[in-house]
Amino acid sequence: MCRTALGVTTLQDLGVCWRKEHDPAEMLRVGRAELGGWKPSWEAIVKEVAAATGHTVVLVDQTEDILAKSKKGIEESLRKVAKKKFAENPKAGDEFVEKTLSTIATSTDAASVVHSTDLVVEAIVENLKVKNELFKRLDKFAAEHTIFASNTSSLQITSIANATTRQDRFAGLHFFNPVPVMKLVEVIKTPMTSQKTFESLVDFSKALGKHPVSCKDTPGFIVNRLLVPYLMEAIRLYERGDASKEDIDTAMKLGAGYPMGPFELLDYVGLDTTKFIVDGWHEMDAENPLHQPSPSLNKLVAENKFGKKTGEGFYKYK
Repeated sequence: MCRTALGVTTLQDLGVCWRKEHDPAEMLRVGRAELGGWKPSWEAIVKEVAAATGHTVVLVDQTEDILAKSKKGIEESLRKVAKKKFAENPKAGDEFVEKTLSTIATSTDAASVVHSTDLVVEAIVENLKVKNELFKRLDKFAAEHTIFASNTSSLQITSIANATTRQDRFAGLHFFNPVPVMKLVEVIKTPMTSQKTFESLVDFSKALGKHPVSCKDTPGFIVNRLLVPYLMEAIRLYERGDASKEDIDTAMKLGAGYPMGPFELLDYVGLDTTKFIVDGWHEMDAENPLHQPSPSLNKLVAENKFGKKTGEGFYKYK
């Protein structure tokens, strides 16, 4: 497979390195360092989408067992896609799955992967210190032209980029869950990000069949900057006793046309994730009324009731 230099309009060997704790490249090599316990997630599906659009993918994680489970999850997801996409031609569906899987390799050594990649996309735990440590290490092994990008949804891209020597080749690349369905990608340009880097990431997003939008390095970028305050205001409405969570959800679905109510969405996203974002914003701007903590949210998280993934959040799940 041919390779291209940074700044051209096609990027196909993509390098994606990240660590996962929870749970959101034409001519780029795709690698993934996901250090921590594995479970099916959008992170794995990002690699699936990249592989399915002709990119070379390398999954990088701590153990071979985690890698095997991750690749199995990708295969299962691909077969579901193939069943719908090739409903009239099952053989073509099988060929699609096998061809896509053939572009996905695995490794437990991030350094050995990143040296030959053109793009590294990180999606590790939302902890600035941990992200900085990862990028500082990868910066030593990555080629000079390699672009670094973070998939963070709440931290400042500039603060992460400062851990490296390639601030001009560093940006944000924020995907949305579920990745195969959601078309949006936020491309975040810091004051140091070069235009060449920004354009390369826009082109990569388009190569994945996504619709990129641009945003400056502001907390929450576009979607979360609007969405999280909306979710928190729904909680406050409930805390004041103005309306039940069920009626709030129903009102937003029937009155605003939203597919999910705010409490349903909170449970789907993860209450721990929402709390982490709000706490981070509150630390940065404690006087902002939109960033104030919620007693009920704090209580549920303290009780390890994070939503659907734990079986209980604002609602209970079987």
